[in-house]
Amino acid sequence: MAEHTSSSITIEAAPADVMGVIADFARYPEWTGEVKEAEVLKTDAEGRAEQVRLVMDAGAIKDDQTLAYTWSGPHEVSWTLVKSQMLRSLDGSYVLTPAGATTEVTYRLTVDVKIPMLGMIKRKAEKVIIDRALAGLKKRVESGGK
Repeated sequence: MAEHTSSSITIEAAPADVMGVIADFARYPEWTGEVKEAEVLKTDAEGRAEQVRLVMDAGAIKDDQTLAYTWSGPHEVSWTLVKSQMLRSLDGSYVLTPAGATTEVTYRLTVDVKIPMLGMIKRKAEKVIIDRALAGLKKRVESGGK
C-alpha cells in the first residue's frame, strides 16, 4: 500500500460553509495557487461534482488531470485519478470534523508520479501541496468567499 501524507487545520466556520467552498470547483482558480482551470465534467443526482478536469501549474509540475469524486455524507469527500499527463495515481480526501464553532479539516493525499522520484522527495511535495491547500481553504472560508 502506498504511503500517504496528511495534515489538519482548524477553520473558524461551520462544516457546511467549509464544504461549500470545497465543492465549488469553478472558483478554485480564485483561491488555490496551483489550479489554473477547473471544469466539472459530470455531476451526481444531487448536483455534486463526480468528475472534474483540473489544469494545474505548480511551478515545475504542470498537468491536465481528471479526478473522480465520491461524497460520503456532508463531512467527507474523496477523489481518485481518472487520467493525467504526469501522474500514475492520485488519491485524496477532505474530512471535516465539527468542533464547536469551528471545523477541523484533515486533508490526506497519496500521489504517484510517472517519473522516478525518491519517496522522501515525493512526501515533501505532498506536504507542500496539502499545506498550501489547507491555508488557501482557511483564508477563503474565513473571508466569507463561497
